[in-house]
Amino acid sequence: MSIEFLLTTLIVVASPGTGVLYTLSAGLSRGARASIIAAFGCTLGIIPHMAAAITGLAAVLHTSAVAFETLKYLGVAYLLYMAWNTLKEKGGLSVDENVAPRSAGKVITSGILINILNPKLSIFFFAFLPQFVSTTEPNAFSKMLELSGVFMLVTFVVFAGYGIFAASIRSHVVS
Repeated sequence: MSIEFLLTTLIVVASPGTGVLYTLSAGLSRGARASIIAAFGCTLGIIPHMAAAITGLAAVLHTSAVAFETLKYLGVAYLLYMAWNTLKEKGGLSVDENVAPRSAGKVITSGILINILNPKLSIFFFAFLPQFVSTTEPNAFSKMLELSGVFMLVTFVVFAGYGIFAASIRSHVVS
């Protein structure tokens, strides 16, 4: 594993996206425990991207224009859905102290769904990750698993950090 991979992974993970926003939201609205659960859910949402890259779906997408276009339009639909929900929001950020509790299962499921549809992850796993595995690598499958595992670990640690920070300032933000 190279320092380039680690630095790029850290940059990709730390740049705010839908998973970071979800984890921050969980920390602000429900506290540290909820933010860690949200970070775990977002981390689990990486698994389908990892599996697709490792099993060669990336190669299929490179050779099949129809499959690639379908995936691309699903990504566009997701981004439009996120934009629509953002536009529907009225007013500024409001965090209610008496927010209804959500089960850990629902928080995890939401985190998984958020990252399954995350185009940033698709790009990372389909275009970027394979560059760190040599075509002459005798254990390419193991190497992809190792790099994916590191990516998932960094994701969990960074997202949990964001969430715990949000939970720590919760008392200053809650209205």
